[in-house]
Amino acid sequence: MPTTDNISQYLQEVPEARRDLFERLHNAILAVLPPGFEPAMGSGMLGYVVPHSVYPAGYHCNPKDPLPFAGIASQKNHISFYHMGIYADADLQAWFQQEYAARVKGKLDMGKSCIRFKKPEQVPVELLAELCSKVTVADWIRTYESQLKP
Repeated sequence: MPTTDNISQYLQEVPEARRDLFERLHNAILAVLPPGFEPAMGSGMLGYVVPHSVYPAGYHCNPKDPLPFAGIASQKNHISFYHMGIYADADLQAWFQQEYAARVKGKLDMGKSCIRFKKPEQVPVELLAELCSKVTVADWIRTYESQLKP
């Protein structure tokens, strides 16, 4: 598991068997990520966030952190892909689950916002990038704020 705060270094520290996948997934996400999101390191993973310049309040759990949106991590026994939008938006989650079933062989291993893949060849790069493209910064901020307790 990589241990750096630098994106390029993180990608170099990903185990060799997963490195090509991580680079392809990162580049695919960057190619379609709506304007306003930025790649960033956080919580020991490569993430995509709403920076403080766009959302000064930051993340409610730690306002010093930018608002997280998505992330990818190399765990010991699996690859994790996190997407906060599918946890907070039932319609988006339903779309993803339907598309996953139509495009990918095998059962979806998904928690609230975490999708786990045991093997790099199981990761649907194009589908995950498409998922990231479906939520604008304004949509994510609105959804995020709607979930906060007053």
